[in-house]
Amino acid sequence: MVYKIWMSVVKEFLLLKRDLGGLIILFVMPLVLVITVTLIQDSTFKTVSDSKIQILLVDNDKGSVSKTVFDNLEKSNLFSVVTQIDNKEITEEMAKEAVYKGKFQLAIVIPQNLSSDLQEKIDQNVAKIVSSMGLTDTTAVKEPQRIIKEKQVNLYFDPAVQMSFKNAVMSSIDKMISQIETKSIYTTFQNQLGEGTTQFEQKSFITFKEMIPKINNKEVRPNSVQHNVPAWTLFAIFFIVIPLSINIVKEKSQGTFVRLLTNPVSNLIVMIGKTITYLIICMIQFYMMVAVAIFLFPSIGLPPLNIEGHWVLMSIVALFSGFAAIGFGILLGTVASTQEQSAPFGATSVIILAAIGGVWVPVFAMPTIMQYIAKSSPMNWGLEAFYDVLLRSVSFVEIIPKIALLFLFFIITTSIALFYDKKKRTV
Repeated sequence: MVYKIWMSVVKEFLLLKRDLGGLIILFVMPLVLVITVTLIQDSTFKTVSDSKIQILLVDNDKGSVSKTVFDNLEKSNLFSVVTQIDNKEITEEMAKEAVYKGKFQLAIVIPQNLSSDLQEKIDQNVAKIVSSMGLTDTTAVKEPQRIIKEKQVNLYFDPAVQMSFKNAVMSSIDKMISQIETKSIYTTFQNQLGEGTTQFEQKSFITFKEMIPKINNKEVRPNSVQHNVPAWTLFAIFFIVIPLSINIVKEKSQGTFVRLLTNPVSNLIVMIGKTITYLIICMIQFYMMVAVAIFLFPSIGLPPLNIEGHWVLMSIVALFSGFAAIGFGILLGTVASTQEQSAPFGATSVIILAAIGGVWVPVFAMPTIMQYIAKSSPMNWGLEAFYDVLLRSVSFVEIIPKIALLFLFFIITTSIALFYDKKKRTV
C-alpha cells in the first residue's frame, strides 16, 4: 500500500518534471504577484498618508471662515491648497473643468459672504437666547432681523475618485466647518455677556484615540504585507487547480489513466499520490512566499512579514488550504473531458472564489447578499484562518472550525470525483 502510494507520487513528479516551464511559472507567478500587489498597495497607502494631494480652493468669501478653512487645510497632512492656475485666480467654472478633466481630485468652493452671514446668524441666535434669559435691555427698540439663507460649500470630485475618498474628505470638511461654527458661537456669547465674565473653554471635550492591540507589550500594527501575503498565498495555492486538472485530463486523453487501472492499483491510490504531490507543491509555494516577505521585502522598501509565534499555525492553515485546492482540482479534472474545458473553467472559477472570498475586496465592504455568499467560499475560510493567526493571534483551537471546513471540502469534492469516475466507467 505504502509502496504503491510512493510510486504514484514519483509518477506525478516525473510528469511535472517534463513540464519544467509550467512548474517554474507555478512558483514564480505567485512571487511576482505578491511583490507587485504589495508594492502597489503599500505605495498607495504611503501616498495617502505621507504626501499631500493638491486640491483647488475657490474663495468667494474672503473672510475669516475661508481663511480658517485655508489654514486648516494647509496644516493637514493630506492636502496642499491651490488657489491659482496659470497665475490666475480660480473661478468655480475653472475649478469644475479642471477637476472633471482629472487634473485635480477635488475642488472646494466657498460661497460669498459666508463669514459675515454666519456671524450675523449666530448673533441673532445668541441675542434671542440672552434676551430670553432677561440679560438684555427690554426697553430698547428691536430692529427687524434680516432673514439669512443657509450657505452651501460646493465640493467637486474627480469622477474617477473612489467613494471612500469622497466620504473621508466630506467628513473632514464637515468637522472643520462645525468647529468654526462652534468657536464663533462661544465668542459671540462672550461678547454678548460682556467683559469680565467667565471665559468659555473652547477645547474639544470628547476626543478619539485608537487603541492598538499589544502582544508581549509590543503594539501590533497591521500593514499591507500582513494583509497581502496571506491573501495572495491563498490565491497561488488555489491556482494549482489548473495544472492538476489539466494533468488528469491529459492522462485520460492519452490513455495513461486506463493503463494505470489495468495494474493492481485502485483509483483511490492514484488520487492519494496526486494529493501528496500537489500538497508538497502548495507548501513549497507557501514557504517561498513567506521567505520573500521576510527577507526580500525590507530590501525593496516594504515592511517585513512578522510571523513570530505564528509559523506553525500558518503552516497548518496553508496545508489545509492546499487540501481544499487539490480536492477542487481533482473534481474539475475528473469531470472535464478536454484541456479546453478544464483550463479556462479552472482559471475563471479560482478568480471567482477569490473575488467572493475577500482576497480582492474585504467581505465587510460587500453587499449583504454577497457577505452570505462569501461564507461558502473555501478561499474565505482559508483567508479568515490566516488573518486569525497572523493578525488576531488566536490559538489552534479557535481555527479548528475553519480548517475543518477546508478539509471537509476536500473530502466532499474528492468523493464526488471518485464516485463520478466509477459511475462513468461502469456505464
